[in-house]
Amino acid sequence: MQIPEHLKKDKYWRSLLYLFVNNFTLQFYLNETYFDLEGGVIKVTALKKVSKPWSQSEKFMLHLALHLFSQSMAKVNLSDMEYLDSKNKALVHEALKIRFG
Repeated sequence: MQIPEHLKKDKYWRSLLYLFVNNFTLQFYLNETYFDLEGGVIKVTALKKVSKPWSQSEKFMLHLALHLFSQSMAKVNLSDMEYLDSKNKALVHEALKIRFG
């Protein structure tokens, strides 16, 4: 999926897309079923529905990505980071830097 240049410059989109591009699970869902990047649309309900059987760590990564884009899309409990492996913790730290740094 091609990411439009203007989204690459937006800190909200960049933090979300960083997690979707680099997380093993999320990368499979960065497609037209769940995103309309040209239109700037994220199909949040569909993403949350598909994630129901996922592990706690996978759900955390999805919810964090959505939360970094807009806090109204998903709530995040940062204590759930303890379920993440070191690679995903590093992804979270970088995504936070992108969004807030």
